[in-house]
Amino acid sequence: MNYQALDEANKVIENKQTLINLVSRRVRQLSSGIRPLVEVGPRMTFADTAIAEIIQGKITAVPRVNLGA
Repeated sequence: MNYQALDEANKVIENKQTLINLVSRRVRQLSSGIRPLVEVGPRMTFADTAIAEIIQGKITAVPRVNLGA
């Protein structure tokens, strides 16, 4: 994993827990066969791809809305 890119992604999504959850969810999608939204280099892992997508604004975290109980 490219930690410099992770720091850059953390500037886009400031909450670290949200960032971790978003990367984790996207890694699962990519590993199940969903196509990446960015160009993938020869040594990029699924996590690197997910982080690149966040940095480039291809995926974002949308806050959940609680509609009440």
